[in-house]
This record gives sequence, C-alpha cells and structure tokens, in this order.
Amino acid sequence: MTSSPNAEITGLYRYPVKGLSPEPLPRVALRVGQTLPADRRYAIENGPSGFDPEAPQWMPKTQFLMLMRNERLASLQSRFEDATNLLTIRKDGQVVATGDLETPAGRAAIERYFTDNFQPELKGPPKLLSGRDHSFSDVARKVVSIINLGSVRAIETMLGGTPVHPLRFRANLYVEGWPAWHELDLVGQTIAIGQARLKIVKRIVRCAAVNVDPETAQRDLEIPPTLSRRLGHMDCGIYGEVIADGDVGVGDRMAME
Repeated sequence: MTSSPNAEITGLYRYPVKGLSPEPLPRVALRVGQTLPADRRYAIENGPSGFDPEAPQWMPKTQFLMLMRNERLASLQSRFEDATNLLTIRKDGQVVATGDLETPAGRAAIERYFTDNFQPELKGPPKLLSGRDHSFSDVARKVVSIINLGSVRAIETMLGGTPVHPLRFRANLYVEGWPAWHELDLVGQTIAIGQARLKIVKRIVRCAAVNVDPETAQRDLEIPPTLSRRLGHMDCGIYGEVIADGDVGVGDRMAME
C-alpha cells in the first residue's frame, strides 16, 4: 500500500429506483464489474425512450424521472425488498403505492401513482423499467460512487457556512478522513477495502440534482455554479469499478494500492 491519508467508510447506500430514496446498508458484497446489489436496477421512464429490457442499453438520465428536473421525487420515501422485489412508496409517512417490480401488475401500480401525481413533469406515460442486471446509472459503465465528506465541508465553506446534506450527492460510499478534494487526484489508482479492490475511473461532474435538499425536496442551493466559480470545474466525488470481490461495510478502512 502507498502512503495516503487514513480513510474510513462512514456511510453506505444504494438507490434501487433511479431518483427515489437512498437505502442505508451496514454491509454489502462487491463483485467484479458490478454495482452495489440492486443499485439503480430500476428507473421510471418519462415518455417513450425505446428502452428494450431484453437488450438493455445505457440511456441519458433525461429519459427518466430524476432529481435534476423533478425535485418532488425527494418528498417520497421508498423501500425495496430484495426477496420479493416489492417497492413501497410513502409520502408524509403514508403508503401511497406498492408493487412487485418484476410483475406487470406491480409495475402498473407504481406507474398509476406517478400518472396521477406527476402530470406537470410528465412527457408521456410513466413506465417502470426493470433493468434486470442493467444499471440505470448516469454513466455507461457499472460503477460505485464515492463522496469525500471533507469535500462536502469545503462546499459548505464556499456557501458561507450553509449546511450541505451529504445525501444530496447520492453516493454509494461516504468516506471520512481524506482532505478536501483529495479524491479528485485518485483517478487511475486502486483503492483496497479488505479483499475488495476498486479502480478509480472518473471524476463525477455534478448536475442540478445536488441543489435539491433530500429532506425538504426544495431546490435551495447552487452547488455546481459555486464549484465552477471557485474551482474552475463542477467535480465532486469519484467513480470506481470493482476489480476484485470483497465485502465492505460501514467502519471499514480504505487504503491505496
């Protein structure tokens, strides 16, 4: 291992349906070439996209309901059950929709909720897409996203001390211990977490989704323009590809190979 600041995983999340709630996990199995299990496995098509579940291909996020344009999604609380493929959506604590996402009837139940409640944003009938082994990621490769909490604190300083909820960035791994922006210099390097290995392949360019508060569903900050003015780019966070299997969890240490 090479010298690098000590780092530790302090948060671990997946997002079964693109644009809907993060789900905290204590521990997860990483497998070569894969995302976290069920991460971005589903998406809600916003108007016909031509997506073929039998031959899934990457599509830009503008084809789907997503926080960059549809901040009201953050007012919903969703939960996905792996064993049953059941998605439950709550609003203000009350169940508003539920369905098995691997059955036509279950998907139709979820679609009805968005048809009835998201008309201003819809460009056509909303359709719950099942990607099976596909990932509806913002990038055309299966990745694990990492956010350095030191960089989040630096953004708070740029914003005059305004608190910035880390879940605005919808990362899989939240890391404590790196100096601000240290992660941006790791592209091309390999991170070891126990037996797992992640090769860092790309910086994450932030879009307007991070301006939405995940608790209030309000679009209340201007993070990408602030980054651009202060740093000359809009990058915060990194993508890693899993190149060696291993289980990772909250509290695990990270080292550079």
